[in-house]
Amino acid sequence: MWDPPEPLVITDEQRRTLHAWMAARNTPQKVVFRSRLVLMAAAGSSNRHIARQMATSRPTVILWRNRFRQGGPTALTEDAPGRGRKPRVTAAKVKQIVDATLQTTPGAATHWSVRTMAKTQGVSPATVQRIWDANGLQPHRTRTFKLSKDKRFVEKLTDVVGLYLNSPDKALVMCVDEKSQIQALDRTQPGLPLKKGRCGTMTRDYKRHGTTTLFAALNVLDGRVIGECMPRHRHQEYLTFLRKLDRETPGVVSHKWLYNRALL
Repeated sequence: MWDPPEPLVITDEQRRTLHAWMAARNTPQKVVFRSRLVLMAAAGSSNRHIARQMATSRPTVILWRNRFRQGGPTALTEDAPGRGRKPRVTAAKVKQIVDATLQTTPGAATHWSVRTMAKTQGVSPATVQRIWDANGLQPHRTRTFKLSKDKRFVEKLTDVVGLYLNSPDKALVMCVDEKSQIQALDRTQPGLPLKKGRCGTMTRDYKRHGTTTLFAALNVLDGRVIGECMPRHRHQEYLTFLRKLDRETPGVVSHKWLYNRALL
């Protein structure tokens, strides 16, 4: 009844792409269906034969033949505008859920869960999860930042940041910080040194010598580290360490910067 169509022209690279899509486990089934249809058309099968084998209609076969001829493999992954399943959740509803997640909290909890938000907004929990994933929202994670109440905080902050952004000529800039609650453990057998083919070892039994606090400063210019361990973690110990820096770097470290840094 109809003249058999000519075999669909397809390059080796396009053929490899279609076979890769068909073999991949995460390829959408509609793309697998269209790829198999195109490969059968490239093999010279008629539209009626392809429609019978693929359990579809002849107009569908002709449609994807033409789509592939015009746009190549990429055309098989795209749906025409206005086609496909219509979204059940409107953009206004999505915005309402996002705003509620960011700006409100539930009455009897510290943060929203998928189910409590879904019940409040009248949607399914899966819908809330998709919206949160699309917008990178994780209400169960707390993000806080506490500013100092010091009246001279801005002035001190300007001094510290200014040393990094606009250092004076021949200035020495150091990054100073502390780490508390370091366990001072003495293993029964010291760990063997690392070398190629052997990983580090550590015995399970040890003698505990309490905890210590490490104060350290890094010279940004040459990488030199000045450090000291102290038994307690108070502002007195921190000021003692800053005075040590002052002694070991005479005439170059700004006293104003050091003590302002300690009070931030």
